[in-house]
Amino acid sequence: MDFLSFGIDLSRNYSYYTVPVVFFITAVPHAYGVLSSKMHYDNANPRKHTESVAKSEVLDKLTAQRVERAKAASINGFETLGFYAAAVTAANVTGVPAESLNLLTFGYVVSRVLYNFAYIWLCTNRRAARIRTATWITGISLTMALWIKAANRTLAN
Repeated sequence: MDFLSFGIDLSRNYSYYTVPVVFFITAVPHAYGVLSSKMHYDNANPRKHTESVAKSEVLDKLTAQRVERAKAASINGFETLGFYAAAVTAANVTGVPAESLNLLTFGYVVSRVLYNFAYIWLCTNRRAARIRTATWITGISLTMALWIKAANRTLAN
């Protein structure tokens, strides 16, 4: 079965590949924040980055807010990465079919990309900020679906 004509055969299991991909997607906002904050990132004291950006007289307010949101997006991604990686492992170990694994894990990857974009770029508008919440809920729902499918497979055996 071809996935959106990209030639991806969904009968083969690609789910484990998504874990390092999600790790990378989670790290990108941090890198964006560091690069966007110009000289306000101190590698010897990285925990003070947000405070340094907030006190900056060089960065404009919008850039400073985006840097702070990028950091928050990255932190959120790392907070949920373990839950996701464990769900991928549980679903694989219990024998969830490859097609289901691929659809759920690819969906999660897309939800994290959209989450980062929505958090960093759309949250200046309070109404558009709801998109961030929707993408987060989507990602967590896909992760829960992996756990439920794993549990169902365990109960069936």
